[in-house]
Amino acid sequence: MTEPNLDIIKETLVALARQAGEVMKEKSGKTSFDDKANAVDLVTEIDKAVEELVHNALTVAFPEYKFLGEESYVPGESELTDEPTFILDPIDGTTNFIHSYPSYCISLGFALNKKPTVGVVYNPVTNQLFSAIKGKGAYLNGTQKLPLTAPRPLKLQSALLAIEWGSDRTGNNFKVKTDTFKSLAADSKDGGAFAHGFRSAGSAALNISYAAAGYIDAYWEGGCWAWDVCAGWIILEEAGGIMAGGNKGEWHPAVDSRLYFAVRGAEPAEQKKFVEDFWGHIQGTLDYKV
Repeated sequence: MTEPNLDIIKETLVALARQAGEVMKEKSGKTSFDDKANAVDLVTEIDKAVEELVHNALTVAFPEYKFLGEESYVPGESELTDEPTFILDPIDGTTNFIHSYPSYCISLGFALNKKPTVGVVYNPVTNQLFSAIKGKGAYLNGTQKLPLTAPRPLKLQSALLAIEWGSDRTGNNFKVKTDTFKSLAADSKDGGAFAHGFRSAGSAALNISYAAAGYIDAYWEGGCWAWDVCAGWIILEEAGGIMAGGNKGEWHPAVDSRLYFAVRGAEPAEQKKFVEDFWGHIQGTLDYKV
């Protein structure tokens, strides 16, 4: 197997993202959809069409590399390995896409030894394309180096945090999430973090990219998958951010762990304290199955 040329891979992914983006813009709000697990876990015909478009193109361009896509994933048969692998979410933010809400993207990642190495995240509505190659920095639209501004002091009480309800809204995981959200929001006199505010892009890839850009300070998540986070992960790291775990004490999560805490760039000691302070407000243990 030839050594991957990461620059060529990135440029190929950028071209595919823009091509897929035109399809997504044209069809947003105009396509039928089906439930997967429940009424908020959705897939559209465009998800499937975009994945097929990208898969076919990558198979021709890079036939020796593996492919892991959300819509073609089969539990127990298409798990992530150490081999060079493209990891795709054709539309991250499908619910937004269905409602014509302008916060969705294509997420195209490339992993080596299960480590995110190349990432492209593209929102075709806002024309924001985030990209990164390991060791070569992260950029918005190819020219603006991330983060976009000098980092502010990273403190939980002054943080703008991204959170998501997720599609699984029952049992332990939903209780841990909602109780944690309450603890993060509550006034400090009641034992809460009293964080500045909360945002929900409806897309893991965009939330992570926004942390990389410095728009938000952090994003906490349990329940999403490798295709949701792979591309954003390397963009975040190349912008000086870190990816910790979604449960307390998890400093080195796997890309397919389903539990993540993305923190924007700052001094390492500041990031460490921020993560530990945040973990202090997690009300229980998330137990999403890999």
